[in-house]
Amino acid sequence: MKVYVVGLGPGEEEQITGRAAAALEHSDVIAGYQTYIDLIRERYPEKEFLSTGMRKEPERCRTAIEEALKGKTVSMVCSGDAGVYGMAGLMFEVSQEYPPVEIEIVPGVTAACSGAAVLGAPLIHDFAVISLSDLLTPWELIEKRLDMAAQADFVICLYNPSSRKRADYLSRACDILLRTKSPETVCGMVRNIGRGGEHGEIMTLAELRDAQADMFTTVFVGNSCTKKIGDHMVTPRGYQGV
Repeated sequence: MKVYVVGLGPGEEEQITGRAAAALEHSDVIAGYQTYIDLIRERYPEKEFLSTGMRKEPERCRTAIEEALKGKTVSMVCSGDAGVYGMAGLMFEVSQEYPPVEIEIVPGVTAACSGAAVLGAPLIHDFAVISLSDLLTPWELIEKRLDMAAQADFVICLYNPSSRKRADYLSRACDILLRTKSPETVCGMVRNIGRGGEHGEIMTLAELRDAQADMFTTVFVGNSCTKKIGDHMVTPRGYQGV
C-alpha cells in the first residue's frame, strides 16, 4: 500500500527525472489532473489512469489513497515539483482521514529552475517564489509578500501571474514592486516552459508591467544587481575579481 507523489517537471519526457520515471513504472495506477495525465499517457499505455478536473485536488488525493488501500501502488502526478505548489502537502493532510498508507514524495524540476535556465542565470543569489493566484491565498497577503520581498532586494519568481479572471494581477504586482524597485530592473518571462512554443523574453520592470502573461508563464524580477549579458538575464553572486 503505497502512494508516490510525483513531480513531472515542465512536461517534456526528457525533463522527467529518473527517479520519477521509476516510480511511474513501478505503479499500477497513475492519478492526476487531466492535463498532466495527458503528458505521460502514451508512455505508460498499460497503466490504469484516474483523472479529475481543476479544483478537485482533495478528491484526487482521496481517490489515490483509496486505490492504495486496495493493495495497489499509486502515483499521484503533478507538474513541476510535487512539493512546490504541488500535491505533496495536501496528500499528507488527506491521509489523516485513512488507515496508514506509505507516502513517498518524488521531486521534479519546478518552473523556477527550468524557466531560469531558459533566461540564463537569474536565480544565482537569494530569491523568493510567490504565486499571484488568490484562489487559496488572500490578495492582501500576496501584496504584503511582494512588498517585503522587494524591500529585501530578493530576485522574485512569480508563478500564476495572470489568468482570464485575473487579467490585471501581473500589472498590480509590478505596481507594488515599483514602490521599491527601479523601473529599469532587469526582468524576464518564459512561456510554455519545456513544451511546444517555449519562449523567453527579457525586459525592464516598467515594460513587464504592461506585458501579457497567462497561467503557462513564469515571471522573473531581478534584484538591484541583476543585469543583461548578451541575450541572458544574470544575477551576479558577487565573486571577487569579476
